[in-house]
Amino acid sequence: MPVHHDDEKRWVELQLVVPGTPEQVWQAVATGPGNTAWFTRAAIDEKVGGTLEFDFGPNGSSSGEVTQWEPPHRFGYVERDWCDDAPPVATEITVTARSGDHCVIRMVHSLFTESADWDDQIEGFESGWPGHFAVLHNYLAHFAGEPAVTFHLAATGGMPQPEAWKLMLAAFGLDAADVGDLRTLHPAQDDFVGLVDRIYQDEHQRYLVARLAQPTAGAVMFGICAPGGQTATGVNAFFYGEDAARNAALAEPVWRTLLQGALR
Repeated sequence: MPVHHDDEKRWVELQLVVPGTPEQVWQAVATGPGNTAWFTRAAIDEKVGGTLEFDFGPNGSSSGEVTQWEPPHRFGYVERDWCDDAPPVATEITVTARSGDHCVIRMVHSLFTESADWDDQIEGFESGWPGHFAVLHNYLAHFAGEPAVTFHLAATGGMPQPEAWKLMLAAFGLDAADVGDLRTLHPAQDDFVGLVDRIYQDEHQRYLVARLAQPTAGAVMFGICAPGGQTATGVNAFFYGEDAARNAALAEPVWRTLLQGALR
């Protein structure tokens, strides 16, 4: 989608339809526990002027201030120190009820600058969301309101993106995967079976989202991109329910070893 602009700012808009009531969707997009279930570990002080922090694990963190708080329909925040020397970025999320127990989420990222020098960063906001939105859809469709534990793993290397992508998927038991496939995620554990839900590939990035089948509740997103020519791979894992902490603790160390070994 194009970058829009006026005399004060430049922005991108994203929109998606998700299952759930406005209250369920609000919990997912405007609270710390909700964001932890599909995006990243988050802490949100639920009021105008409250603090907000996203913890991206190996990729650092970002903090901000809540600027709009109108549950269950409008949530906004500003991040002033999200990148060195960058102007503040404001995010506004609106939730609108739609027939059939669904809602429309509209997300707008605005950068307060007239300069087009930051357009690549604004477009980066947009390209980073689709994989997480697939996890959000899964969460609201199957696990809405469940407590969540998440972890994020990352590895970089000089290997070309297509080759690194194939090696990473093979390491996790997802080689030649197609949507609808049931795969046991490596290392082999009977209760870590993933139903491949979404696959996307283009010349800039690739991602695969798998929903963990019962008895293990969760979702895993595998992704890869090549910013600046350096191939970056990542695994974003989300576990739900009473066993979430146990399952995350089992998976994190072995999946870290698999990811790091895939690019050697």
